Amino acid sequence: MVENHAYASIYDISVGIHESMPTWPGDPGFERAPVHSISEGASSDVSVIRMGSHTGTHVDAPAHFLQGAPTVEQLPLDVLVGEAVVIEVKSEQSITPQELKAAGIVGETRVLCKTRNSALWESPEFTADFVYFTPEAAEYLAESGVRLVGIDYLSVGAYHQGIGVHRAFLKSGIVIVEGLDLSGVEVGRYEIMCLPLKIIGADGAPARVLLGRR
Repeated sequence: MVENHAYASIYDISVGIHESMPTWPGDPGFERAPVHSISEGASSDVSVIRMGSHTGTHVDAPAHFLQGAPTVEQLPLDVLVGEAVVIEVKSEQSITPQELKAAGIVGETRVLCKTRNSALWESPEFTADFVYFTPEAAEYLAESGVRLVGIDYLSVGAYHQGIGVHRAFLKSGIVIVEGLDLSGVEVGRYEIMCLPLKIIGADGAPARVLLGRR
């Protein structure tokens, strides 16, 4: 958390990117290698970076699962920035419409779900047993008018069965933010600033995501 004059508090809810972080099975891991080094006589340090477009905290563009759909640089900024609500879901397995209704998700534009997943970032190994949205929850959020949804691990859908949930969100025009770390954030209302890298034509991109509270 940091402080400034515009907000009483600012929370960084993105995860640090490094070589030993968990990544989705089959996706490339993060690699950073020096190209030029001051210690070896160069005038500056320069690195080459290699990673998948869905590494760490990232945004899924519709093109991730829908052929010919908008890519990440085409995502609407007025959805990526604005008021958001953080809710906590206690379920050990999945997020259902019942949990969302109990949290009062009606008429919200941006919803971030804090679950037990946030503790999974402590392990360098990918964990397949994470909390996910059910297809019914995706349908409920779409019908409720939600424009952005976030979760605190690498997928909004279940491992091996998440394609339908992704497509349900993306077909409804909902921006998906995955890989958040909400462990240091309380339930409540914030202003979100979600800024994916502006990679032209990309199916997704890593993002720095901040929450501000006035």
